[in-house]
Amino acid sequence: MDPDLILRWLHVIGACVLLGTGAGIAFFMLMAHRSKDPRVIAHTAGIVVLADLLFTTTAVILQPITGAWLAWRIGWSLSEGWIALSLALYGLTGLFWLPVVWVQIRLRNYAKTAAEQGAPLPANYYRLFRFWFACGLPAFLVVLTILWLMIARPAISVF
Repeated sequence: MDPDLILRWLHVIGACVLLGTGAGIAFFMLMAHRSKDPRVIAHTAGIVVLADLLFTTTAVILQPITGAWLAWRIGWSLSEGWIALSLALYGLTGLFWLPVVWVQIRLRNYAKTAAEQGAPLPANYYRLFRFWFACGLPAFLVVLTILWLMIARPAISVF
């Protein structure tokens, strides 16, 4: 089997994992939040944190490795416009994603405490949820942009 084809396949799988996990996490967190039930939120957020650690983190680490290796094998320079822009956007996504992971853990903990005490969710939960959403939406849109750059490979002059 062609090693370049396998490498492309692994890179595309990584992109699918990033997009799919991000979309799934966003959907399930939003649906749990809408329930306003601390037990549902705590359970869902716990699964979301686990999914982020297992799937998203693995893809986040492997994606630049497979991408750089693929570019090297094909003969593309990492300073080529669409690749350089993709890398910059990937870094930007990371700046949004890292706080989101921390916030998901906090949301889970707030909901768990509220559920254990039979209390309503605290105001800090709602404040953090708004922050989570404000970081998650642009991160997701940037991932979509990176996927478009990977597919279209437009001629972009960055230097």
